[in-house]
Amino acid sequence: MKKAMSLILASAMVAGMAVPAFAEETTEAAGADEGKVLNIQCWNDEFKSRITDHYPGYEEVDATTGKIGDVTVKWTITPTDDNAYQNNLDAILPDNANAAADDKVDLFLVEADYALKYVNSDVTMPVSDLGITDDDVADQYDYTKDIVTDSDGVLKGLSWQACSAGLIYNRAIAKEVLGTEDPDEVQEYVKDWDTFNDTAAKLKDAGYKITSTVNDTYRVYSNNVTEKWVNDDNQVQLDSNILKWVNDSKALVDAGETGTADLWSDEWSQGFYKQDQGGVFCYFGPAWLINFSMHSDEEGSVGYDGGWGFCVGPQSFYWGGTWICAATGTDNPTLVKDIMLTMTTDQDVLKEIAQKDSDCVNSKTVLAELASDDSGNLAVLGGQNPYAVLAEGAENVDMSNISDYDQGCNEDFQSAMKNYFEGNATLEEAVDQFSSAIVEKYPELTADGLLAGAEAETETAAE
Repeated sequence: MKKAMSLILASAMVAGMAVPAFAEETTEAAGADEGKVLNIQCWNDEFKSRITDHYPGYEEVDATTGKIGDVTVKWTITPTDDNAYQNNLDAILPDNANAAADDKVDLFLVEADYALKYVNSDVTMPVSDLGITDDDVADQYDYTKDIVTDSDGVLKGLSWQACSAGLIYNRAIAKEVLGTEDPDEVQEYVKDWDTFNDTAAKLKDAGYKITSTVNDTYRVYSNNVTEKWVNDDNQVQLDSNILKWVNDSKALVDAGETGTADLWSDEWSQGFYKQDQGGVFCYFGPAWLINFSMHSDEEGSVGYDGGWGFCVGPQSFYWGGTWICAATGTDNPTLVKDIMLTMTTDQDVLKEIAQKDSDCVNSKTVLAELASDDSGNLAVLGGQNPYAVLAEGAENVDMSNISDYDQGCNEDFQSAMKNYFEGNATLEEAVDQFSSAIVEKYPELTADGLLAGAEAETETAAE
């Protein structure tokens, strides 16, 4: 391993890259008996591309293999379809410590919706056991650490991303209907949900939908709940802010001001393109949605000519993010530590990621630098610099109410509510459908009286 780390440092210096101090210290601390194969489990090639492009000394061998010094890096990519990725982790991580040396998982990645499932188990190592300190991660946003902190307050993962998000609006429609395309002025028309809904009516009168679908706003509401989906007694709870999403969305659908399409569907994405008449005023999302999902490289799209603008919207929220976890049983703790620190705390690397990959990175210092000059301007936003808004949003994200069951609850709830929005079920019937589905998925839960509880909470708040 000393040889591996020496080659990393040498390659970095030859390439003219800054070598972080902790990497130099790692060289001295590395043990000669550490593994010769670094196994990384992930669900797509995003992290692989970040390592390939930005980790000093990484050499790509082929699509699933690389080298760091004398250590072979093996990438195992299991798609998330039908829960395949989690099923794979669940099969191999519990006995990882007993696996053959070359088969041990060293790093694996998780998303926020199911992070606690692994964080609150023995399959993840505390980052402190690797020698990573609170000072090392002091520049990271608190919510990114909260997501991977276990029930005992132990940090068990790190992310290079801070996926705070906002409202992405069509500048041409804003200028036509609202009389301005300036982000600060547009914000006044969407500053809270009541104002947002009033603006939807203005847009409808002009022939536009405010959003493509009710599902565009769901994460904004769900990121701002006051209760967890599941309490300590394993009782499912319907938060008043989720109920507000239901009521607001039903009104918008009935008025013809939005639709009910699924995210990622062809119908949902029609608003990415310029249209002769009609169209969609806004989407909600982070930087990665604008750059990688809205077809901004295609002629005829809104983003191709810099036609999107960006503002906070009714509430701060986040969407996405990938967290790096060290697997219990790794035989490469020194290299694992260096990868985690380099990719999530080295400011030169993070700024490079932001500028090359348009990631909103997990560094208060780097985002402040990007917000302060033209280096953060994005062509897809007509030259607007969104980083001050993204940084403020990241400070406002509160993840104290996440639970182990968020992914299943969010998916099943939106599915059930579609029947209500489209007039195929009453609200009571749709909530009952959700209750049945979630108990079937998680038999340890109970889901009685959800609607009555949420309505009572709403009435109390109104008083």
